[in-house]
Amino acid sequence: MIREQIEKFWLQRLTARDSTTLNQRNVYILPTRPGWAMAVTILVLLIASINYQLNLGYVLTFLLAGSVLVGMHVCHGTLRGITLNLVAPEPQFAGSSASVTVQLVSQRRSVRHGIGLAVWGSDHWSWTDVPAQGSTKIQVAFKAERRGLHPVPVLSAETRFPLGTFRVWTVWRPAARILIYPAAEMHPPPWPPGAPRTGATSSQQRSSTGEFDGVRAYRRGDPLKTVVWKKAAKADDLVSRDTQQVQGHELWLDLDHTGSFGAQPATLESRLSRLCAWVLAAAKSDLPFGLRLHTQEVAPASGEAHTKACLQALALFNTGQG
Repeated sequence: MIREQIEKFWLQRLTARDSTTLNQRNVYILPTRPGWAMAVTILVLLIASINYQLNLGYVLTFLLAGSVLVGMHVCHGTLRGITLNLVAPEPQFAGSSASVTVQLVSQRRSVRHGIGLAVWGSDHWSWTDVPAQGSTKIQVAFKAERRGLHPVPVLSAETRFPLGTFRVWTVWRPAARILIYPAAEMHPPPWPPGAPRTGATSSQQRSSTGEFDGVRAYRRGDPLKTVVWKKAAKADDLVSRDTQQVQGHELWLDLDHTGSFGAQPATLESRLSRLCAWVLAAAKSDLPFGLRLHTQEVAPASGEAHTKACLQALALFNTGQG
């Protein structure tokens, strides 16, 4: 408990920035377990060489000691001087394996080997080499737990190249924030019926099923782009988008119309999860739709920008971040 509080206090004191260059002030080094074992071995060899006056023992002892010292210098230099740049993070879905991309830039004329990045406190490392006077990109994975707008997790970079006797690391706190969408419900029910559009004709408002599915049986001459292949695969019959029905109705995905959840309690997160699944399904079907979250509305439209606007509204709803 005390250790966690100390780590939290220390991490909060780090300056948040999306680009940082590693130097002597923010790069740390300590021996690893093999490094301590090597130190004990060198000490035993030295004592034995002194005790028995073994000239070859002295040679082996100082050869190993020199190798360790050179390895320490190379290990620290592998990480020192690298610039870490955070690539603008893409929105992710809650509960899924998310990732952020980091660009490593080196001005040195030699290749930097064996550099790993991970979320601070995580054991899931991503490893890469940085070319001479070049750059490379690496993805750092983490799990997005909750929806909303959250800071990018604190990252750690380390290397143990070349001998593995020393661990050189740094801790980096990015300033950017990442948007986490709600987790989409796995098997959502059909979306609610569409509401008649204002000014629509009576023929446009009629629907044989009473539900807004936006499809009808395939008619000869219908363009292929209007065929709903997913529904056709399930029903073993071709169906097309009913443009007349779509023009006569407005599909509103309403938080208050998310229905029941069986034996499970209808929590806010479960309702948002169902809305998220409906938004993705409507976007995949290329149907115009609107979103209602109590007093908040996103007007009916279609397209990638509209879908992102709806998902963002779901992510920020009731978080105080909208």
